[in-house]
Amino acid sequence: MASTKLLLTDLVSGVSHVPSSYIRPISDRPNLSDVQTSEVSIPLIDLQGLHGSNHSDTVKQIGQACQHHGFFQVKNHGIPETLINKIMRTSRDFFRLPESERLKNYSDDPSKTTRLSTSFNVKTEKVSNWRDFLRLHCYPLEDYVHDWPSNPPSFREEVAEYCTSVRGLVLRLLEAISESLGLERDYIGKALGKHAQHMAMNYYPPCPQPELTYGLPGHTDPNLITILLQDDVPGLQVLSNGKWIAVNPISNTFIVNIGDQMQVISNDRYKSVLHRAVVNSNKERISIPTFYCPSYDAAVEPAKELISDEQPAVYRKFTYGEYYEKFWNRGLATQTCLDMFKASSA
Repeated sequence: MASTKLLLTDLVSGVSHVPSSYIRPISDRPNLSDVQTSEVSIPLIDLQGLHGSNHSDTVKQIGQACQHHGFFQVKNHGIPETLINKIMRTSRDFFRLPESERLKNYSDDPSKTTRLSTSFNVKTEKVSNWRDFLRLHCYPLEDYVHDWPSNPPSFREEVAEYCTSVRGLVLRLLEAISESLGLERDYIGKALGKHAQHMAMNYYPPCPQPELTYGLPGHTDPNLITILLQDDVPGLQVLSNGKWIAVNPISNTFIVNIGDQMQVISNDRYKSVLHRAVVNSNKERISIPTFYCPSYDAAVEPAKELISDEQPAVYRKFTYGEYYEKFWNRGLATQTCLDMFKASSA
């Protein structure tokens, strides 16, 4: 019986209508005809500039992107195109495995550090999202890699290499972002405790009625910074000045977005911005976000250097674990979780 299918991919193969459990209320649909597209809808920054005489100009570009857009794209990021192609192929191969093989990794327990699931939080949500995902914790690598899927056979080796490369990119970006805020280059890195990194392989099957549902509805990211790799099928949209803007893929680039913890550390100078994923009627889409976070016990608060009488601390001190619990339990919501952590205005 179809209703016993655990994953969207297996439930909807060959269907001509979106099942009712995926249909959004009319007031909460993508309204695709209103979405704006422009060639480069968010800044594209050449990271080669960080190594040489253009260093301060590149840092400034990164700072302005964080302040005005919350999103930017990067090229010359140092991650080889061969590795990008490999991780995409491995992801696709995983989602094409027989159902019985994929389901060895299935769990709806969010505390599991390696799990295949569907939608966002199947235990709490009323309307499902049009995606399946494999979520992997990946730093420190040696703590997690043995739990990852062993099929496809090259999975662990290729994903480990990719995670390590992306972490290197993140650390370079964190130094530049610290610098752009006028902080010591290692400030943000030191504020994260032991550091944590996880990633998702998101699989969005073709959808017969994309105007009725979301791959993921509008949300901000609860972590510090997200590095997104996407295939050549558009799907990411970012809210800018009240309008949804489609971010069309540029090959061999990454999309970087500021998460809620960066907004806290920057004392609201840098913005964690609403974004969403829409789906496509005739093409599958794969996106691979890497989420870089403070460790669970790390204390997060605005940087002291960014607090003054004119700009008092916007947020109270809290642990990342406390934040993430709240985020997970309330689900993807357009009101940011940050409001619950504001400093008392008394």
